[in-house]
Amino acid sequence: MPTAILTGQPVPGSSIESELRSLGFDVRLASGAADTETLLARVPGEERVAVVDARFVGHPHALRLGLTDPRFPLAAIPGAVTAQPAARQALTRAMARENSAGGGTALAVSSLADRITAALDADGADVHRPELGSLVAAVPADPQARNEARQAVAAVDDEAVRLKSAVKARDGFVTTFLISPYSRYIARWCARRGLTPNQVTTASLITALIAAGCAATGTRAGFVAAGVLLIASFVLDCTDGQLARYSLQYSTLGAWLDATFDRAKEYAYYAGLALGAARGGDDVWALALGAMVLQTCRHVVDFSFNEANHDASANTSPTAALSDKLDSVGWTVWARRMIVLPIGERWAMIAVLTALTTPRITFYALLIGCAFSATYTTAGRVLRSLTRKAVRTDRAATALADLADSGPLAEAAARGLRTAARRLPGFTAPAVALLGGAAVVATAALTGFGGPWPLVAAILYVLTSALAVARPLKGALDWLVPPFFRAAEYLTVLVLAAKADVNGALPAAFGLVAAVAYHHYDTVYRIRGDAGAPPKWLVRTIGGHEGRTLVICVLAVLLTATQFKVALTVLAVAVALVVLVESIRFWVAAHKVGAPAVHDEGEPA
Repeated sequence: MPTAILTGQPVPGSSIESELRSLGFDVRLASGAADTETLLARVPGEERVAVVDARFVGHPHALRLGLTDPRFPLAAIPGAVTAQPAARQALTRAMARENSAGGGTALAVSSLADRITAALDADGADVHRPELGSLVAAVPADPQARNEARQAVAAVDDEAVRLKSAVKARDGFVTTFLISPYSRYIARWCARRGLTPNQVTTASLITALIAAGCAATGTRAGFVAAGVLLIASFVLDCTDGQLARYSLQYSTLGAWLDATFDRAKEYAYYAGLALGAARGGDDVWALALGAMVLQTCRHVVDFSFNEANHDASANTSPTAALSDKLDSVGWTVWARRMIVLPIGERWAMIAVLTALTTPRITFYALLIGCAFSATYTTAGRVLRSLTRKAVRTDRAATALADLADSGPLAEAAARGLRTAARRLPGFTAPAVALLGGAAVVATAALTGFGGPWPLVAAILYVLTSALAVARPLKGALDWLVPPFFRAAEYLTVLVLAAKADVNGALPAAFGLVAAVAYHHYDTVYRIRGDAGAPPKWLVRTIGGHEGRTLVICVLAVLLTATQFKVALTVLAVAVALVVLVESIRFWVAAHKVGAPAVHDEGEPA
């Protein structure tokens, strides 16, 4: 149980002690700095501890934001400061300084908690200060100030602010106006019954899988039920994040589950639609796989661009300035958010079209919409990259190299090409990645199944992939390298499975791409959670993008169409088992050892 040390002279009628207990703190009373330091030393090091001024006046949610958020080792609001186990040493040092100096760090500050916060700042500690907005948090110096603070507290509805802050600050049109107005109340209902965000996330996954099963029936009633259940799953998907924000239940495991389950739900639903169409005599597996490839590549563009630029210096451009100017005009904000077809708009479109039309029409609309939004966002990011003079960090280059997912073949060839690569122009990396990928996909598409030319192109692809990563990815457009690699690998699998022209090849290809895409998403979430990239042995075991592409082309040359289908199925199962077992092991272990809590807003809902 966390401990709150209440310092200073108690105020008659104050509710601070009961409010701290309601937040789960064991409250201990201290008369002054020396007593506080003694009590602080007695609190076990593995527990959260807070120092709170007994004169504190404010909203309970202000205390909750300041003292219970698991994402920040150190946090403070006026009159209160807290430390998690990882930051206990820093808090103890600041407390000792205040006690020995008699308040010398900040003589003008009468609150011990605020003086400790000032001492932490002086030590260079990273103290999180939550945005309180209209919430009140103060330490009144006299009765008149106390009365004014209490009146300010009474003037603001704490629960209304808490509900409003549970909603993501930047959301899509559908979520903002059609989902969040009531899903926030579902989140509060869940919080009051002790449900966790992970439980709601799991319920959303189960609902989506049932929706996929309904779509797989191939009946009109099944399609209608699938559309309704997909919307219900999305409501729960919004609710889990709102519950996390409402109750401050953030965790590394929760962020991973939320992100990976979103992808699993959507791609399982694609498979359900394809199965349902097959029952009606329409083969749309190529469209389903194409939709998954396009959507995954869109996400990789987002991830790569953000990783390349989030800590870059001089990170400005005329294009970015124009974008900010457009965002100041109300209607353009919603138009620009809807154009990119975020998950809320996308799922609403899929649900409605499933219920009213056919799977083929649904996939056509999805492919057209996603292609348009991908062109819009990628073009904008290319323009930003070309018009800004950003200096990218070693961390960004490492992240892009991890996202590239180069295997042993590309790494070995890259070592030999390193000297030559340094003398090439800055645009070399994305250019050769694009050309090599286009060559292998086009060759697979334009030659007959079983011919040797795709294998020749795949060998060339290994060499171009090596050249693309032979030097650090710090160029203006080097963030395009990972999405070019993803598109090349996924489309090669799609094209060769389609060219095999045997029943079951495309579903097997769908499974293989889904397994590989999971590995790529897992890499992203590890990087976002500051957990590092997947281990090298995992990348080597599954071959890297160029190794898998080469193996697929070798199998297409050596095997018959039927044998190729079986080989794709075996590969899909093998890759899925390896990446899933390692991923689950890693994230569960990270959660058990108390990895820093993560709350990733992810794709706009």
